[in-house]
Amino acid sequence: MAQKLTTIGFDADDTLWHNERFFRMTQERFAALLADFAPADHLDQRLLAAERRNIGHYGFGIKGFVLSMIETAIEVTEEQVPARVISEIMDAGREMLAHPIELLPHARDAVEALAGSHRLILITKGDLLDQERKLAQSGLGDMFDWVEIVSQKTPQVYSDVFARHGDGADRALMAGNSMKSDVVPAIEAGSWGVFVPHDLTWDLEHAEAPDSHPRFVELPDLGGLPALVETIG
Repeated sequence: MAQKLTTIGFDADDTLWHNERFFRMTQERFAALLADFAPADHLDQRLLAAERRNIGHYGFGIKGFVLSMIETAIEVTEEQVPARVISEIMDAGREMLAHPIELLPHARDAVEALAGSHRLILITKGDLLDQERKLAQSGLGDMFDWVEIVSQKTPQVYSDVFARHGDGADRALMAGNSMKSDVVPAIEAGSWGVFVPHDLTWDLEHAEAPDSHPRFVELPDLGGLPALVETIG
């Protein structure tokens, strides 16, 4: 009997390693820099609006985040933002790009357990150089058969990736912490979608869970993924 699942897709940020915590820390630093111009909650709203506007121009990742912070700083200060503040925002971005990688619990064990029996594909959004750096530092790179760094995660993207590097979406599973990017579009493409929630998730990555779908599963962490894959077949 043919193996039901042959290909496993993994998200990277906040699925395999911590990421959002560094954005939150930088956002707190940003709020402190502009405390004389706007309260933190108002600044958070303005920054989120800027990020939403700019995704189509800058994509996902730290560089787009830094540009959105600079744009927000210019807006809330009515173009009076001190040069020192702009310099500190840029310094914060460079620190984020140099931050060491910290794997999430069970990430390495799950990848190692599945690497010998299934094709593994890392499917992630973000800046190419930064994502390549994080994968190299993670120590997981050699266990993946392929890496796809994409601008968006849509049903068509999953269909194309799983057809190109696997046996099609219907014989693939995607695991990640974003309901909007990792789970819902993968299921719509015909794959299994496994939601592995993280304590911190960017506001633009939330979506309603497809609770009634037979190919939707939620796990508390990646520790249960190998057993789930074995159960599916």
